Amino acid sequence: MMKPHVRRAVSLLLLALALGVTCTFLGRWQWNRHVARDAQIRLIEDNYSAEPVPLSALVATPGEALPADAVWRQVTVTGRYEADATVLLRNRPIGGMAGYHVLVPFVVADGGEAGAVLVVDRGWVPTGENGSEVAQVPAPPTGTATVTVRLRRGEAQSPRSAPAGQVQAISVAQVLEAGDAVPATGSPGAYEVYAEMAAEDPAPDHALGTLPTPSTDPGSHLSYAFQWWTFALGSLVGFTAMARRELVDGSGAGPAARPERRRRSPSAEDEEDALVDSQLG
Repeated sequence: MMKPHVRRAVSLLLLALALGVTCTFLGRWQWNRHVARDAQIRLIEDNYSAEPVPLSALVATPGEALPADAVWRQVTVTGRYEADATVLLRNRPIGGMAGYHVLVPFVVADGGEAGAVLVVDRGWVPTGENGSEVAQVPAPPTGTATVTVRLRRGEAQSPRSAPAGQVQAISVAQVLEAGDAVPATGSPGAYEVYAEMAAEDPAPDHALGTLPTPSTDPGSHLSYAFQWWTFALGSLVGFTAMARRELVDGSGAGPAARPERRRRSPSAEDEEDALVDSQLG
């Protein structure tokens, strides 16, 4: 049967192992998040200000997905806006301010698949006086226009409902449905990607609010990773030391288990002194 002090020591070692492994994996998880975020930042820095290319150079057909390394790349395309199919994106603050993104279908004429529809996020407008009504939305340029835009992957459809002419996510299908701009049968269809406005030619009579640049803040994942690994090392060292103390003290080698030092036997001189003292007394 295992002795109590050995049982306590084993329990401490198992606790040290469990905490060490858990903290190590949590640190690894934060490290992986740091690596992923660092890759996102490098992608933004490489693509955001890169020279524009035709839309067809990155997305050959409307049904083609946007390559991962092409997110935020600038492209140019010529066509016309379907202003009557304008849709507003709600619940998407801009720099801490409440507002609506203005999404307008753009029918491509050159630079991409002719006749295909590209959803363009032209910018944003503030909310009305009561915080829920929509302020007046400036119209896009009429006729043929050439736009420089940054490509983004379409968002997943939102299950939440929205007022007429508004959406909760930049899902291309939901945007076109909300604006009654579903491409006609036989047309090339709509691009699965959407685009954020960089420049328009000709310029509109009234500009919208400029979309914010993507964040390049790395976050705290790296520091969290090192904190978890520090906890892992500390738990292993601390609980192992406690287990060792239990073993040492329980085995009789520790200070608490050492026997008292044997008292020294009196010498002959001590006995004579005691005899003299008793006679004098």
